[in-house]
Amino acid sequence: MRCATIVLFAILTVQSPTGWEKSQVIPAPEAIQAAASNGDDLYAIAGNRIAKYDRTTGKRLAVSTGPATHLNSGFFHDGKLYCAHSNYPKTPERSEIKVLNPATMELTEYKNFGETMHGSLTWAVLHDGYWWCTFARYGDDNARTALVKYDSEWREVGKWTYPKSVISELGRYSISGGFWWKDKLLATGHDDPVVFVLQLPEAGTVLEHVETLSVPFTGQGIAVDGVEGLIGIDRPRKEIILARRRE
Repeated sequence: MRCATIVLFAILTVQSPTGWEKSQVIPAPEAIQAAASNGDDLYAIAGNRIAKYDRTTGKRLAVSTGPATHLNSGFFHDGKLYCAHSNYPKTPERSEIKVLNPATMELTEYKNFGETMHGSLTWAVLHDGYWWCTFARYGDDNARTALVKYDSEWREVGKWTYPKSVISELGRYSISGGFWWKDKLLATGHDDPVVFVLQLPEAGTVLEHVETLSVPFTGQGIAVDGVEGLIGIDRPRKEIILARRRE
């Protein structure tokens, strides 16, 4: 049984023109790279560790064990938290997917990409039987940031770059988070409170930019939350942010 403690979150409503509104805030020193949720518990992702928080009380319950250098976004599948990981900013660039067991909080390697020509892995999700992974480039090279599709045997079966209308909003940064929302791809940048809604093109290798929506997150890694809708972070404030879709 979890001990009672002072509730650390605040219920807020933030008006925005369109998109998602803030519904809950939980302070978390590890809310630097991303956040994820498995329902009851929330997870704040820092570069080298992941912390589990109780949704109701805001109490930190556990911190991960296992080596990590630069964790990025994470998503839950079959009860496990899969996180993009890289050696950024070192070169040559090496990327992998790490997996966290919430029961033991042990972080281990799931898929090692080794050195890739694509860049540094910032997010990876399993959707419709395929792994969708974004490998980021930065600075003058960030237009080469790519979404790569892998089959169950980790064979590359598709690759798309992000459109100019999205890249132009990133400055010298890149795509930090993303996941599939029904038939659309939602992606975030480094520090702006927006999500880019994209879709696969009928032809060609450039994703189509459908629209840009407001979110109460400062970019970085986001994920689906089964209770509120979305989960992300406010990096400067080091907070986990939950958000619901505006009616």
